[in-house]
Amino acid sequence: MHAPARPPKLSAPIDLERVRALFDRPERLAGADFLRREIAHRMHERLELVRLAPQRVLDAGCGTGGDLPMLQKMYAAAQIVGVDASAAMLRAADNQPAKGFNRFITKLLPAKSGIDLVCGDFAELPLGPGSMDLVWSNLALHWHPQPDRVFAEWRRVLRVNGLLMFSCFGPDSLQEVRAAFADVDLAPHTLPFVDMHDFGDQLVEAGFSTPVMDMEKITVTYSDPNKLLAEVRALGGNPLTTGRKGLLGRAAHAKLLAALDKQRRDDGTLPLTFEVIYGHAFRPEPRTTKDGEAIIRFSPQRPK
Repeated sequence: MHAPARPPKLSAPIDLERVRALFDRPERLAGADFLRREIAHRMHERLELVRLAPQRVLDAGCGTGGDLPMLQKMYAAAQIVGVDASAAMLRAADNQPAKGFNRFITKLLPAKSGIDLVCGDFAELPLGPGSMDLVWSNLALHWHPQPDRVFAEWRRVLRVNGLLMFSCFGPDSLQEVRAAFADVDLAPHTLPFVDMHDFGDQLVEAGFSTPVMDMEKITVTYSDPNKLLAEVRALGGNPLTTGRKGLLGRAAHAKLLAALDKQRRDDGTLPLTFEVIYGHAFRPEPRTTKDGEAIIRFSPQRPK
């Protein structure tokens, strides 16, 4: 008898169509790319500690492809697949100056190496089961309302002993913006990001083994509250179905700027906090068959 399926867990009432619309303007998001690159660098340092020689690598939520050259440089003989739900982001990725050089280099490598771009939802990947050796995802997971469903899909496409490595924002991110908006209205203006420990539990429930989670806080400072808000918007915007309808009026906007100004530090700068969650886990060998029967493995003893 099979246990009933658990209902999906929502990280937030996120409208995925709204997410796609927000990310269909790559030029609007370019202002925050410095943060994506910095976090990719820190993920890369963690990945270097893992012995891995993947043949196929998935960048889930690749955006404009900023991480793809780094992954190809690290695994030159691998096929790198970038998946994103926004066709506009993928067009920007395909037009990167490094793309032509990558095409030249791949002529010298095995036939299946290189970079391929695919438009699709990273929770419903157009990829076969066990087709990837490494799933990489940088600052994309928090844009999906069902992270447990995403983890299950990433596990599906990973081969046995394949590695998942991801980053996303945690609950303390953008706390200064939330506090400032509290003086304006009661509508949510930032995502209620998922806690690191909840992600760890979801990874185990999705069938990953020995998940490792860690967190750090990065503080970016600004001199101008309008610049701060512009870079918050450059991170993607507000796709919540429960968000405020319509734009802020002039008086409300002035009230928001004043609330941000109250947060200036002793040196006169305005802080903006990012709680960055890093996680990695492996897909273990299956313990049961598709019918739910236990798999018992025997290792023959060597003669003494």
